[in-house]
Amino acid sequence: MSDFIEHCLGRVLALQVRLYACQARLADCTDTEALHDLRIALRQLRSLLRPLRGLPAVDALEQGAAVLGRLSGPLRDREVLVAELTRLGLVHLAPADEAQRAAGYVAIASSGELADLMLLLDGWPANWREAARQGQLNDVDKRIRRRLRRQQRQLARALRDPAHDRHRLRLLIKRVRYAAETYPAQSRLSKAVQLRLKRAQSALGDWHDHLQWLAQADALASLGPCRAIWLQALLTAEGRADDALLALYGDLPNAG
Repeated sequence: MSDFIEHCLGRVLALQVRLYACQARLADCTDTEALHDLRIALRQLRSLLRPLRGLPAVDALEQGAAVLGRLSGPLRDREVLVAELTRLGLVHLAPADEAQRAAGYVAIASSGELADLMLLLDGWPANWREAARQGQLNDVDKRIRRRLRRQQRQLARALRDPAHDRHRLRLLIKRVRYAAETYPAQSRLSKAVQLRLKRAQSALGDWHDHLQWLAQADALASLGPCRAIWLQALLTAEGRADDALLALYGDLPNAG
């Protein structure tokens, strides 16, 4: 196999080791960063696999990571909300207590979704090597370059759309940025562009968080005391996001 194909294999194996470690930490219920680290590993796995879609064993593995990401998302959202309430000195308003969060960690650690993903990862090395032996990975570098270029053009078009949707832009920016981190040579985006993508993602993430919290404040009377603070922060985040998006206009390939 080529060095690049071996490199991809090695990265998947390293992420599997990290996922096993996160699973053990979640089951122990004492590590407040375990869920966050699990989701980072899942995101890195999906960023590695997304440009390889259509190749043997890739689609099932990428889908398995996506399923576990969706399962763990609500609990991570609650963690972020608790952190915000703690920052405001209002942690007593949190809609879930420590026992509920611990139960959530154990449920994810013992979930069928995580077990299924681990089985897929166990089979990955043999499937990947067999695909290489059959010549199915001969143009993998070209495939990655082409797909990353397509992602970048998609983002460029969305940025120039006068009716652009911040939710969609947030998703597109995350994909382009994480792909550039995963495949720097193939993405051809400079460090300066990646930094501007990171700033835009941060601003849009802040905006998205406050939008979610306001929706919860509308649904839960207990969060009412936070509403005015979050509304002001949302407006500030919108301005930051718009400025960060404007800074990206000249950074991406021609959208045509």
